[in-house]
Amino acid sequence: MKCPKLPPNEASRIAELKKYNLLDTLSEDDFDNITKLIAAVCEVPVALITLLDTDRTFFKSHYGIDFNQSPRNTSFCGHAILHDGDVFIVENSKEDIRFYDNPLIENSNVQFYAGAPLVNHKGFKLGTLCVFDFKPRKLTEIQITSLKALAKQVVNLIELRKKNKQLEDYQNELYNRNNRLSSFAHVVSHDLKSPLANIISLTQILKEAEKSNLSNDSKIYLEYIEESSLTLRNYINGILQFYKADELLATQKEDVDLSILFEEIKEILITDDTVFKYPNNCKLKNVNKAALTQIFMNLIDNSLKYNLNEKRYIAIDYKQLDEFHKFEIKDNGMGIDLGVQEEIFSLFKTNGIKDRNGKEGTGIGLATVKSLVSKLGGSISLDSELGKGSTFTFTVQK
Repeated sequence: MKCPKLPPNEASRIAELKKYNLLDTLSEDDFDNITKLIAAVCEVPVALITLLDTDRTFFKSHYGIDFNQSPRNTSFCGHAILHDGDVFIVENSKEDIRFYDNPLIENSNVQFYAGAPLVNHKGFKLGTLCVFDFKPRKLTEIQITSLKALAKQVVNLIELRKKNKQLEDYQNELYNRNNRLSSFAHVVSHDLKSPLANIISLTQILKEAEKSNLSNDSKIYLEYIEESSLTLRNYINGILQFYKADELLATQKEDVDLSILFEEIKEILITDDTVFKYPNNCKLKNVNKAALTQIFMNLIDNSLKYNLNEKRYIAIDYKQLDEFHKFEIKDNGMGIDLGVQEEIFSLFKTNGIKDRNGKEGTGIGLATVKSLVSKLGGSISLDSELGKGSTFTFTVQK
């Protein structure tokens, strides 16, 4: 018996193999289906997907036998990865000097072998797709072609599995980072809110208690302090709201009467100078009311704030699609310039326009809306023209 030699690039080949994290893993249907198929095509009792480790051959899939590894120094596959051709074939092992006294022949009566190397995109031969028989035989051209084609498919599955694992690890890392960032935002926001409230209160007290003793410049400075503090408070509240969006998504779904929902919003946001139209007699089945309410609150509040008309107008339209609930919120506000419409849903992005109270937005509200809509399986868009108002359209998956 001649033990198979090690390839010249063995150290690099082993390092490449281990990147796939396939050694000592359980059976998987995608690989098992290929061994079953090639066994049927080649009409053989045994088919394997092998991976050549340092001193053993691990069987990622094994059809026709009940064990999953064997010594590498007696393996046919060790010779197959040294072969220059596409398929390494031993038609009768008992007549091949390389396999004289091989335990596979002596103990298992293996006489026929055909293996196609599993060559990855870097050119490393990781193992083989191989078939065995207990009698001498030949393969037809169709069987050889099938063996080569399915070996390439095994490599595709291996690469796909690696990419999926990398994607899963990346998603887990993003999830962990988001949790850390959310915790950080909550802690910082909470720690800032108390001293900030003190600054606002003390500034207002000082303005009232010392208004007769303060110079005009001092009064202006106090106004600046109060205005800056209020702006910072809005940022903090917005950050907390943004990171609480996921908590809203976790709430239980329920049936929602839209007319009741909009009546509740009307009591909170709508004033006498606003015409507020919304659909009646519409009931949504099994929706996330908390998240939906937050979306409407942000969009309607945005429409009210960025509207300089004496008579403000907000109209909400609802359409039931096959797979989605579709809403439109139309106003007669300031409108948004086309050049910045793509950016307004990004966190902390603003269009630089001040609202009816002279305040500039934080760029958090619409980012929160987009986050919620996306996680509810929908999308949001904007149609707007400066001076003529805006129409926000969003969908929520049923």
